[in-house]
Amino acid sequence: MKSLFDPNAYQEIKTRLEALTHESNPSWGKMNVGQMVTHCQFPLKIALSSKPRKHKWNLIGFLFKKSLYNDKPWKQGLPTAKLAKITDQKDFLAEREKLTSMVDAFHIKKEQTEWQPHPMFGTFTPEQWGQLEYKHLDHHLRQFGV
Repeated sequence: MKSLFDPNAYQEIKTRLEALTHESNPSWGKMNVGQMVTHCQFPLKIALSSKPRKHKWNLIGFLFKKSLYNDKPWKQGLPTAKLAKITDQKDFLAEREKLTSMVDAFHIKKEQTEWQPHPMFGTFTPEQWGQLEYKHLDHHLRQFGV
């Protein structure tokens, strides 16, 4: 599985983000391109936060955790967590710039060994964090054909 910590995968994601335009349309789902790049910031915010947090165990998190970082692509049209749903209009260029900066900030942490637990899925290894972040971005970039 590719990881956002790998220099080649990191550069691939940055190139694909640059390929997005105002005219990029989804192959599936309800988000437009501005909403999608805003949505993609959500898991990176979780990973980049140093704020102490506890993991609250739940069945969904337990059942789906391994699918977050394995080699199998996510299905189209999976439900989105309420907190990560973006329904208002967003400034595509500004939000893409924020996302790109967050991707850079995450990649820089490739040597970090201590990570806060994910609030829904619990503890990840650094390798799993990198895979999770790559997989989420890849899923949505494929959604928009880049």
